[in-house]
Amino acid sequence: MNQLHIKTYCHIKNHQIYVDGQLVFEAPEPGSLKEFMKLAFKHFKPGYAKFYKMDEISKLGFIAAEILLKDKPYDHMQPEEVGVVLSNAQSTLVTDMQFQDSIQSDADFYPSPSVFVYTLPNIMIGEICIRHGFRGEQAFYIFENFSANFAANYINHLFLSHKLKACIGGWVNQSPDNYEAFLYRADTETDKQTSITHTGNEVERLYNLIR
Repeated sequence: MNQLHIKTYCHIKNHQIYVDGQLVFEAPEPGSLKEFMKLAFKHFKPGYAKFYKMDEISKLGFIAAEILLKDKPYDHMQPEEVGVVLSNAQSTLVTDMQFQDSIQSDADFYPSPSVFVYTLPNIMIGEICIRHGFRGEQAFYIFENFSANFAANYINHLFLSHKLKACIGGWVNQSPDNYEAFLYRADTETDKQTSITHTGNEVERLYNLIR
């Protein structure tokens, strides 16, 4: 039986974007996540107007996924064969705070539905799956810190139980003063000379490459 392997991975943090450990984009100067996401969107040109309606954490996960999927590696698979399993520590805290501000504002008679819809972290997964047509397993978990072992074991179980042939996994977190994304894609169609076996130790190692 073929093993699940990590094909490619992406880090976004400190106003920089890395692919497979190599810097591919950097903001000319530090700024907000909103400003950085706008610059990244213009740089990578995914051509997806719905990006602008997303909250910032959804944009963060979306950009990382776009980079991993730019060559459309799973177009030959059935939609149900590709899944997305992500996690973070803060859920949608920043968006929740914005929503709470709108409730408390004397100027707003009712909170904006466009903000409310993003107060669930799995909406980020929904945006990625809608964009790429994935209909496989979709799960979002909350941990204090990234659990590489949980991510690897969960995704490997989905593979071994024949529920998926490929999966996007990782960590996308936003707090009021910081943000971070680490996404990777795992499947069985990797080059044996460059592939990385999908284990908790390897996922942890890749996650810690960019500090």
